[in-house]
Amino acid sequence: MSRDLAEPAPVTAPGPPPPAPGMQPRTLLLLVALFASVFLVAVATLLPVPYVVLSQGPALDTLSAPKGRPLIEISGRRTYPTTGGLYLTTVSVAGGPRPVSPVPLLTVLQAWLDPHQAVVPQEYVYPPDQTAEQADQQTRQEMTDSQTSATAAALAELAIPVGISVGSVGAGVPSAAQLRAGDVLLAVGGHDVTGYATLREALAGVTPGERVPVRLRRSGSERTVDVTTTKATDGRAILGIEPHFTFPFDVKIQIDDIGGPSAGTMFALGIIDKLTPQSLTGGKKIAGTGEIAPDGTVGAIGGIAEKMVGARRAGATWFLAPEINCDEVRGHIPDGLHVARIATLHGARLAAEAIAAGGTDAAALPAC
Repeated sequence: MSRDLAEPAPVTAPGPPPPAPGMQPRTLLLLVALFASVFLVAVATLLPVPYVVLSQGPALDTLSAPKGRPLIEISGRRTYPTTGGLYLTTVSVAGGPRPVSPVPLLTVLQAWLDPHQAVVPQEYVYPPDQTAEQADQQTRQEMTDSQTSATAAALAELAIPVGISVGSVGAGVPSAAQLRAGDVLLAVGGHDVTGYATLREALAGVTPGERVPVRLRRSGSERTVDVTTTKATDGRAILGIEPHFTFPFDVKIQIDDIGGPSAGTMFALGIIDKLTPQSLTGGKKIAGTGEIAPDGTVGAIGGIAEKMVGARRAGATWFLAPEINCDEVRGHIPDGLHVARIATLHGARLAAEAIAAGGTDAAALPAC
């Protein structure tokens, strides 16, 4: 016998309890976490970090006379009118040693995303434990020294004699036994000294530690003393002195609020242009940079990518870059700017003359 089994009635499970009025704990926790995260990110972006931000600074024409005051003023020697422009370039630095306000993280992040700015560790620009006051004093002294070196190099390039005396003698060097501050150098090793370049040439064939005859004037009377040379960091023989220059006429460079040594090459070109009848630029705008030694050697500088941006924004179409900085030039040249590499003031002068001539002369200039 069969039986039909009735289908059991469905069982309904109890549903969730109705929501309680007000915010749920999980939602509250999420909101608190979100607000905390936003707060921490905001605080973090304002926190100072040990970096400085480099960007283009002003480009100044060394041939100009802002507010009626020539940037380069020469008296006691005939000068000539100039055309075009020879622009020194600068870098603006955000951040620095105490008590300068450190750069906040947000500013650093923004600079990292800007192709025209650079972020570098603070110690790349400022020595450890250096104060802002010490940094300012150092850059001002470097600017003063660069002006003196630029004048010495420019006059040497024009074959204008420059007097050299002993400013100071290095501590512990052998020449301290024979030389004194104030001694005027007349000849070294039988070669007349008419500038820093001739002094260096006189020592070119001398082995460090070798004695050389030095003819000098001390307290109004001439004498010759045998001086023992010492070894420079680059291996050549030197006297171990800090030279003091006596120029035959007055060259005054009037510039404010800019420090460092990197304007030396453009100062020297500006002096040369003012002292020669033919325009060095041919009416063109030429910018550049480079620390310069009294013998005309062009040295390395920092922030060249930012300086090229500043040069282009000033309207320059050519830029003179130290040969030693060429690795930093490649890949950072702004559109419309041509770069010529230089290693000496003489090379920089020839480059400016080629740019002035234009055509194949300018096209043949060595690039980075």
